[in-house]
Amino acid sequence: MTTTLTTTFIAARSRAHGPTSALWHAVEVHRAPSEIDGACELTVCGTLARVVPDQPWPVSTRDVCPTCTVLA
Repeated sequence: MTTTLTTTFIAARSRAHGPTSALWHAVEVHRAPSEIDGACELTVCGTLARVVPDQPWPVSTRDVCPTCTVLA
C-alpha cells in the first residue's frame, strides 16, 4: 500500500508593525479545513499571522511575503 502525502497551504494575514506593512503569508496545514478557525498560526517564514480559512494560497495581490512565496 502506498501513501501519498500532499501539502496544503492556506493564506494568513499579518498585522502591520511599526514601519512594516501587513502582508499575506502561507501556512502549511496538517489538519482538516473544518478545524481551521481563523486563529493565529505560525507561517512558513516563521511569522505569526491570522489564518483566513476561505483565502487560498497563493493569493493574487502584491502585498505577499517574499519568503513565503519561495518556501510554499
